[in-house]
Amino acid sequence: MANDKYETHEYDVIVIGAGGAGLRAAIEASAAGVKTALICKSLLGKAHTVMAEGGIAAALRNVYQEDNWKVHFRDTMRGGKMLNNWRMAQLHAQEAPDRVLELEEWGALFDRTKDGRILQRDFGGHRYARLAHVGDRTGLEMIRTLQQHAVHKGIDVYMECNIQRLLKDGDRVCGAFGYWRESGKFVTFKSKATVLATGGVGKAWKFTSNSWEYTGDGTTLAADAGADLIDMEMIQFHPTGMVWPNSVRGILVTEGVRGDGGTLRNSEGERFMFNYITDYFRAETAETEEEADAWYEDKTNNRRTPDLLPRDEVARAINAEVKAGRGSPHGGVLLDIASRRSAEYIARRLPSMHHQFKELADVDITKEPMEVGPTCHYIMGGVRVEADTAATTVPGLYAAGEVAAGLHGANRLGGNSLSDLLVFGRRAGLYAAQYAQDLEGHPSPATDQIEQCAQELLAPFNNDGGENPYSVHMALQDCMQNLVGIIRAESELKKAQTEIASLKERLARVTVEGHRQYNPGWNLALDLQSLLTVAEATTMGALERKESRGGHTREDHPGPDPDKYGKINLVLRRKDGEFSLSAEPLPEMPDDLKELFEEGR
Repeated sequence: MANDKYETHEYDVIVIGAGGAGLRAAIEASAAGVKTALICKSLLGKAHTVMAEGGIAAALRNVYQEDNWKVHFRDTMRGGKMLNNWRMAQLHAQEAPDRVLELEEWGALFDRTKDGRILQRDFGGHRYARLAHVGDRTGLEMIRTLQQHAVHKGIDVYMECNIQRLLKDGDRVCGAFGYWRESGKFVTFKSKATVLATGGVGKAWKFTSNSWEYTGDGTTLAADAGADLIDMEMIQFHPTGMVWPNSVRGILVTEGVRGDGGTLRNSEGERFMFNYITDYFRAETAETEEEADAWYEDKTNNRRTPDLLPRDEVARAINAEVKAGRGSPHGGVLLDIASRRSAEYIARRLPSMHHQFKELADVDITKEPMEVGPTCHYIMGGVRVEADTAATTVPGLYAAGEVAAGLHGANRLGGNSLSDLLVFGRRAGLYAAQYAQDLEGHPSPATDQIEQCAQELLAPFNNDGGENPYSVHMALQDCMQNLVGIIRAESELKKAQTEIASLKERLARVTVEGHRQYNPGWNLALDLQSLLTVAEATTMGALERKESRGGHTREDHPGPDPDKYGKINLVLRRKDGEFSLSAEPLPEMPDDLKELFEEGR
């Protein structure tokens, strides 16, 4: 049935989210000849992708000829502690070089080698220097390039549109319902296929590198529509977010600082990462400060500095140093590049880092160290997708980028996020377009479904419970930071579940005053639905996974349990507002790929 009560638009494919994955998906769908719309929560160009600094991981072989997709695949799988979807990791490693070169064809300006090729830098967990970059502004350049290409294609863009519900026709997703942030008026999008590219969940934690948009919208939309979530317990705490001054707290210090020579030291001046080299990486890692210094001067020996171990290992090491009383004055550690590189080199290689910390915090990284510590950065878990097509378990619904799970396993390597956006953003757009082209007729939601969505969104205006959405959000962030943070334990996770249940009750009593136009209290009240969904799912997964693996560390289960948990995904499904959890085996890796791990590094 038609519904003329609310503004309505009709498309073959709608893409929700306009970061790297969303833009790339919309470009590909449009190129396939289907009518495509791009919907973003904030302004076009404001996507969180612009905050990605270090580079795009791809085996271009411009710095090391020895690099290839098989080495990149192996690094990704090992970094993810073998919990990755092997097929996604394979496709990602194979297709990333073409996606980077495609960006270059579309106008992206990369830093260059002396002979004019795309320069590649070192990053944690990567055997070879393989991150194509633009100083420390790579994400910004990616968004600029994709955005201009999308606008050139004539794709319809709807900005400051907050999608709150997916619409269904039977089991099939057939559109979305939301509101304009400016006016508060409702809007319906009808579509044959829908792509989720909404990013992450970091605003559920107190200390995060994520911007305000990262409230788990796509994860919740998918779960409510009946899609599977997997491995929600796998949260990456980036090891180097600023902890001081307060004006820059949580802002990321790119791994490129360490890739370009920066070192981590505790309050005693010790390069403590030498104490945390695991046997797994010992064969390729410098074991003394002298060896590490030599590595910086001559990178042909392929030996790593321990400051560039995978992110989960560095974050845990920093956490251990602080707990042992060897932290910096404000609860972090010191990251020093000033004593190792010239001011000219730092300003040229890390211009954004130098500029923003000098302007925002009066910290001159060419002269003094930074105080850094772990900050909630990325979720490896999320919506379960089919590797080749990016299709979810619900017909008509696709997902790509951080909202989708599988590629990164238990821990994401730096630089793999941007190539993820390009590889699987393209695939999501391509297969969503094919689905739309093959679909006969145009599915349509029932009128009462749309009206029910509208009434649910207006509920905070009608409540008289008196709860303040900001108080609920602060309580949630404290809960997740303190009880579901970088180090977890059963007693704390159970306490978190109790607190989250209480917060859900408080959310039902949240009261919003005023009108719908640009009402930040109302916006937050609606975002809290997603934030609490994410919190509940993450805590359930963390409680069930009784081992430490990648981004999930259990104090009461300090080691991995390869026999019980090393070969399974924890799958969450939501029905009637309640989650159920099951353990399901990972897809079996073919023998030819298994052989790559038997060869060694």
